[in-house]
Amino acid sequence: MRIGICGGTFDPFHHGHLHPVLAARETMEWDRIMYVPAYRQPFKTDRDTASGFDRFAMSMLATEEHDEVFVSKLELERGEISYTVDTLEALHDEHREAQLDWIIGDDNLAELHKWRNLDRIFELASFVVLTRGRAEVPESLKNRAIRFAHNATVPVSSTEIRRRIRAGEPIEELVDPRVARYIHHYRLYEGTTRD
Repeated sequence: MRIGICGGTFDPFHHGHLHPVLAARETMEWDRIMYVPAYRQPFKTDRDTASGFDRFAMSMLATEEHDEVFVSKLELERGEISYTVDTLEALHDEHREAQLDWIIGDDNLAELHKWRNLDRIFELASFVVLTRGRAEVPESLKNRAIRFAHNATVPVSSTEIRRRIRAGEPIEELVDPRVARYIHHYRLYEGTTRD
């Protein structure tokens, strides 16, 4: 079994989190796709987010029509800063026979050298990079297990969605309708000034 794993804050979960990953599934030969909402990402410790419960709920709503997609509470239940190496150790223990692929955007490639225990991460998983154009592996990561999934661009960001909500602008074309209803029902992101 091959599992594609996508970690992130998902604040909120939007089309850009789902569609490129689904598009890459056949090429990458993933039997299962797993989203892992972070309790708190190490590079975003200065930002407030919606609660872990809300971000998990929105991820579930956005993916519920896809039987091959799962959302894990692993990092939320751990309740501390989420390091990829710790998550992969736990997932490796749960899925010992599976090949694990950690999915990142091409904007993360240049930052990989900052990730905790990168050597161990490469022992536990390969990286799959979703690209919007030409992306190159940094010289320090040549000959590492990094594959590229060339996918269509989905021009949306969580920051833009939160801005729209604060401005009273529509978000329905950027997120799943169930996610939009959830956000409006619980009045998430209204009046906030995060990034």
